[in-house]
Amino acid sequence: MTKPLPDVTPNTWEFLRDAMIKPTGFREYDARWKYPDEINLPGVTALGLGLGTQIHLRGIEPVIAVGNDYRDYSLSIKNALILGLMRAGIQVKDIGPALSPMAYFSQFHLDVPAVAMVTASHNPNGWTGVKMGFDRPLTHGPDEMGELRDIVLNGEGKPRPGGGYEFVDGVRDAYLDDLVGDFKMTRKLRVVCATGNGTASAFAPVLFERLGVEVIPSHNELDYTFPNYNPNPEAMEMLHDMADTVKATGADFALGFDGDGDRCGVVDDEGEEIFADKVGVIMARDLSKLYPNATFVADVKSTGLFAADPELKKNGVKADYWKTGHSHMKRRVKEIGALAGFEKSGHYFLAEPVGRGYDCGMRVAVEICKLMDRNPDMSMSDLRKALPTTYSTPTMSPYCSDTEKYDVLERLVEKLVAKHEANEEFAGQSIEEVVTVNGARVILANGSWGLVRASSNTPNLVVVCESAESDAEMRDIFNEIDAVIRTEPSVGEYDQKI
Repeated sequence: MTKPLPDVTPNTWEFLRDAMIKPTGFREYDARWKYPDEINLPGVTALGLGLGTQIHLRGIEPVIAVGNDYRDYSLSIKNALILGLMRAGIQVKDIGPALSPMAYFSQFHLDVPAVAMVTASHNPNGWTGVKMGFDRPLTHGPDEMGELRDIVLNGEGKPRPGGGYEFVDGVRDAYLDDLVGDFKMTRKLRVVCATGNGTASAFAPVLFERLGVEVIPSHNELDYTFPNYNPNPEAMEMLHDMADTVKATGADFALGFDGDGDRCGVVDDEGEEIFADKVGVIMARDLSKLYPNATFVADVKSTGLFAADPELKKNGVKADYWKTGHSHMKRRVKEIGALAGFEKSGHYFLAEPVGRGYDCGMRVAVEICKLMDRNPDMSMSDLRKALPTTYSTPTMSPYCSDTEKYDVLERLVEKLVAKHEANEEFAGQSIEEVVTVNGARVILANGSWGLVRASSNTPNLVVVCESAESDAEMRDIFNEIDAVIRTEPSVGEYDQKI
């Protein structure tokens, strides 16, 4: 295999023949590019050849399940990827259009070691990518992605005999059967099902109906142009639309799913958007009654309530804060034997005996319905109001280029750690600790905190702040974090502000 060429451009003879791959598309835990500006179809084939070579180098059985999300170009991307995998001597089991968690499920259902899911996740149209793994339920982390990047960019993909192709039908039905099991609601629920016209439109409404939930549809027609909004339940545009539908229909709550169905967002019966980490605390409270002394992993962007909530403490819960990112979180849940992991972005990782450890928005929806069934006298807003009050920012993302963001972050972490070591005040409080497992989470003496880290998927930094005391303190914490960020001239404007 020859090395991908950096100077191939669209609408040229070479673009239809030679591999073109932008190196920054190899991210911490999956691959993501703008298509066709940053990768072309020969580049995707080179990626497949590289992944197949990696599977052989690792001594893994050369069989892989492959799926694609519902975008108009994803099938072409998948076919190009499959061609490269087959060239590498891999037996491909094509499961057709899928959600990412359906692809992860297929590893267990078909008993195959590896998976590759073609999806841009929640990114807007114009993006593509691959989520992949070969140690179920885990997906590639930084080590595996670094190895794959070197194989592909150095032209080390090795063609081998033995490749083959099989289309496997029926995985979607098996996935839905596995989600539902023998559960049926005993409580009447009316739920807004918001899918933003994405891939989850082919799954969530029928799942709810099978559970015995009355579905109030919200953009459930498959339409890869995403005519209403980009399906991303962390974005306020989608959450506000869900809230409007709840208020207009008197629904019990709304559940919304992202473009590839591995995340779930919640709006309660009063039309209040509940940030996903707070939903995680609600679920952890319920699960810890069933499984006392459980360990829960939370990502560093998440609320401090996993460690501070009196109900969780009463149930013997141990909280473990870890790196943001679906691969990091899956790996941590498995390593320490946690019952579940919760990420502020809406990725939840429910392990045995609740789930299989991978992130699945549909599984979260099922477990929320079960939670409501176990608490027939409680509304979703009751569950929200039962949590201790905290004041949180949304996830905010100031621009910082992919080539600079990690160097910028390293300097920011050093500056924030230096403030702690110098015993400087921060938003009127002393700094208790600076957690540097993933960026810098500055924890104050009263439990309030502020975080800055680098986005793994886009050219941005990520900022989140939470106060245990007041909205004013939360804003002060943000201003302190932002003042440090502004010492770096290459950091641009925020995508949204508090």
